[in-house]
Amino acid sequence: MDRPPAPAPAVALLLVVVVVAAAVMLAAVEGAGAEATGVFHVRRSLPAGGAGAAAEAYRAHDGSRRGRLLAAADIPLGGLGLPTDTGLYYTEIGIGTPTKRYYVQVDTGSDILWVNCISCDRCPRKSGLGLELTLYDPKDSSTGSKVSCDQGFCAATYGGLLPGCTTSLPCEYSVTYGDGSSTTGYFVSDLLQFDQVSGDGQTRPANSTVTFGCGSQQGGDLGSSNQALDGIIGFGQSNTSMLSQLSAAGKVKKIFAHCLDTINGGGIFAIGNVVQPKVKTTPLVPNMPHYNVNLKSIDVGGTALKLPSHMFDTGEKKGTIIDSGTTLTYLPEIVYKEIMLAVFAKHKDITFHNVQEFLCFQYVGRVDDDFPKITFHFENDLPLNVYPHDYFFENGDNLYCVGFQNGGLQSKDGKGMVLLGDLVLSNKLVVYDLENQVIGWTEYNCSSSIKIKDEQTGATYTVDAHNISSGWRFHWQKHLAVLLVTMVYSYLIF
Repeated sequence: MDRPPAPAPAVALLLVVVVVAAAVMLAAVEGAGAEATGVFHVRRSLPAGGAGAAAEAYRAHDGSRRGRLLAAADIPLGGLGLPTDTGLYYTEIGIGTPTKRYYVQVDTGSDILWVNCISCDRCPRKSGLGLELTLYDPKDSSTGSKVSCDQGFCAATYGGLLPGCTTSLPCEYSVTYGDGSSTTGYFVSDLLQFDQVSGDGQTRPANSTVTFGCGSQQGGDLGSSNQALDGIIGFGQSNTSMLSQLSAAGKVKKIFAHCLDTINGGGIFAIGNVVQPKVKTTPLVPNMPHYNVNLKSIDVGGTALKLPSHMFDTGEKKGTIIDSGTTLTYLPEIVYKEIMLAVFAKHKDITFHNVQEFLCFQYVGRVDDDFPKITFHFENDLPLNVYPHDYFFENGDNLYCVGFQNGGLQSKDGKGMVLLGDLVLSNKLVVYDLENQVIGWTEYNCSSSIKIKDEQTGATYTVDAHNISSGWRFHWQKHLAVLLVTMVYSYLIF
């Protein structure tokens, strides 16, 4: 869980939280009404250098992601990107007047929106992803303003007005992630620019006032240019997340969904009530900082694994987490070993090789024909099917590597955790219904479309998958759409 903020010494008001230390406050969306829905275009990238270079790059990237995701529970556990098919997801947003463009990582495992600022120390000026980075300068925007410590936003974040606060002091923040990376700065308010859906496949420009972190110093991997972006936008479930605040302000239902297509590329990321396709759900574990669910059993090839009952307990340092910001899957050691034995039971002649710390093997043939399906069973009889093309990835000609990782070897604190990322979520529509505290999924063609309901008018909108190719030096990008189905009533409360 998030640690409560502590007052800073003297005049510095510093918010220190392990995973999420900032709130994103979005006010009225211009033009909110019957058709006021909004779109962010989200891309996924793969760096140059081939599968081998990508494996190394994404191991480093998701190693830091592991710390960022799970540090609230003091568990430095996370994910590794699938080297040949997936990468980080990011959206291009506009901020300020006049508008400048920023690339921010889309993250379902955190809650903060922040971008690097002009005063930033150790902020990368270029990105290994081939993106042109932009430093935000509040003075360059006619609609930008600093948030002072006596404003309601800061008081709500700290749980009250801090001693010694005056109108001249900014509301500062500091986020320290589990991997040691960090971002420090202060809060500002400005206009967030995005595309608003005006009908099926149609959009128009829109904006909303947002309070976000203005990063003045980055530490650790956040200061590296390897896969640098301008910032992070979180879709976590806490009250400080953008989704929660939009919902509290009456702008959206507290529901979002994603469909990540690793076969043809592209996908959809939508906020709103998905009415088509229908999705069966399982309850979220109450009072947990992430998307924790109750895993009941695991089958390999239709046969249930014989696992100790405590493997399915939930709580601190144990249980199962769903997170699209992680790509591979981490399993407790005993679960990992049992799955591996069952998967390769009919292939005892296979010789394994260690390739950049991945367990790999040579194989000629279709893995989907020759290896078993794995099924994770959750509360409410919800299955999650994982096929061989999901848990294996090609890392060269006829060279396959295993996407499951032994969590016990990655972190002593994570030995009891199951972390399910894009590896098992790809090519499925995954719906996070925080209104009813459930999550669900269904196998789906993520290159097609879904339908979202506008709760104010009852109308439904078709949200199509997007897939754009790039002239950059990447192999490909992913392009998703984020649909905001808007409503109107109350102001933000924490």
